[in-house]
Amino acid sequence: MKVATGTVVDGRVVVEGANLAEGSTVTVLLREDDEAFDLTPEEEAELLESISEIERGEFVSGEDLLERLRRFD
Repeated sequence: MKVATGTVVDGRVVVEGANLAEGSTVTVLLREDDEAFDLTPEEEAELLESISEIERGEFVSGEDLLERLRRFD
């Protein structure tokens, strides 16, 4: 899993400094014009580790989380 930054040029996302294989599936997160989305190297590493945990199945689903929270009422 990689995090890459890109710019929209002529309606297409151009990724800076990353070679993506033809046909790669990507996820694009858009920020609002007045919203900053900058990560420190440490934050980027934490984000990538979190994504890896999810890919390994190491997570609690939203449904399970809500059930656990209901038990505290």
